[in-house]
Amino acid sequence: MDDDARAGRVTAGGGHRRPAARFRPMTPDLPDAPSAEPRAAIRPSEQTTELRAKERLVSSLGSAALNALMSTCRYEREGVENYDQFWRAGKPVIFTLWHGRLLPCTHFHRQQGVVTLISQHRDGEYITRVVRKWGFTAVRGSTTRGGLEALRELIQHVRAGRSLAITPDGPKGPREKMKPGPVLIAQRTGAPIIPVVSGASRASYFGGWDRFMIPHPFARLRISYGEPVFVPRRASEGEIQAIMDDVERRLGGLMARVDRPW
Repeated sequence: MDDDARAGRVTAGGGHRRPAARFRPMTPDLPDAPSAEPRAAIRPSEQTTELRAKERLVSSLGSAALNALMSTCRYEREGVENYDQFWRAGKPVIFTLWHGRLLPCTHFHRQQGVVTLISQHRDGEYITRVVRKWGFTAVRGSTTRGGLEALRELIQHVRAGRSLAITPDGPKGPREKMKPGPVLIAQRTGAPIIPVVSGASRASYFGGWDRFMIPHPFARLRISYGEPVFVPRRASEGEIQAIMDDVERRLGGLMARVDRPW
């Protein structure tokens, strides 16, 4: 990794970009400080949303269809060494990816004990049921609901040696704009952020806020992993914002790589 990544410094990204969402410091009641907020009776990773019978059927059929679809696709990956060096040493990482491109990355890393963050909204329950079948631990929470309690549990998982997968533009956008969650967890735990993006030779992009990508059957898939980004323990508010901007820029560069012509 380069010295700039380790120190959290930013290099010029080039090109016109929309201004990133500004960092707003969160209350400091995370695991290494006493919390004035009452603990939830149910841990975020144990939460579920009750679905009606018809919704449960749709969820089961959707999970089976996704498994069948993704099993027809072929993967090629680049930058694997950027996270594998930590995994070989038994150290966790924080995979950071855009919500609209999560499907290939999630499917590839199934049954690897990764922990992921999923919103408490009703549509998050469908994703939760799929990824739990794929061997992920799903921690429920977001910037709008249950976020602080979820952040505490994610930090605990990293300190226990488990890697995370977080979509910092979820659950409702804006699309491909960073929120501070992964950076704050990296600051608290010392684990590196690994930017990761996926692309497909043939895919459909749905018209929601995130333009969610679903590969076509027998598509070729690219997954590109960026260099690790470390966050200093005593990073200031300005440094946190600069690192957020840097990770967003790196994800944009990876998007250009996976979307290049096949």
